[in-house]
Amino acid sequence: MIIEEIMKKKVITLNQEDTVIIAKSLMFEKGIRHLPVIDDEMNVIGLVTRTDLLKHQHLIPKEMETKVSEVMNRDVITGHPLDFVEEVSAIFYEHKIGCLPIVEGGKLIGIITETDMLHTFVQLTGAHQPGSQIEICVQNKAGMLSEVASIIKERKVNILSVLVYPDKNEANKVLVFRVQTMNPLLLIQDLKTKGYNVLWPRIPGVTYE
Repeated sequence: MIIEEIMKKKVITLNQEDTVIIAKSLMFEKGIRHLPVIDDEMNVIGLVTRTDLLKHQHLIPKEMETKVSEVMNRDVITGHPLDFVEEVSAIFYEHKIGCLPIVEGGKLIGIITETDMLHTFVQLTGAHQPGSQIEICVQNKAGMLSEVASIIKERKVNILSVLVYPDKNEANKVLVFRVQTMNPLLLIQDLKTKGYNVLWPRIPGVTYE
């Protein structure tokens, strides 16, 4: 999935001549925390966040006169509409930012926030849909994903999403399936019968041997 599919295209912005009181009013009225600052040609020249305004509370007596150019962050990280969601999530993590203005041809065309990213990953993992999560530790070799998926298919259970992440043992990896069933016990029994190490779910008092 690319950023263009999930970014907000109607971006509320400021110009550098706007005052701090205007920025605070927009944040309050629109329920937002980030305001890109642009010039007359839609180039991003800064970013004002709620955190920035809190850092400058000493300006409150002069917030009707103080321009956002005095408090904005000028070192703005931006993204491109064709960036992948996974790549952008790494940018959020590495730089500890709350939003990413999206620029194309040097012009601001959208924005994405950490809330948008969280919402997207909930959708991608299927966590918002009724179902069960199964975690299986397998050997780190080609074909393991299709082998496990074929067992799930035999039970006629629909797969909502799949994640793969490394195990502590480099020789293994963990497959995380979100499946469309509220009772995965028979499926888990099938997996264990065929020799797979099911890490989750672990249900007290229930064995699958």
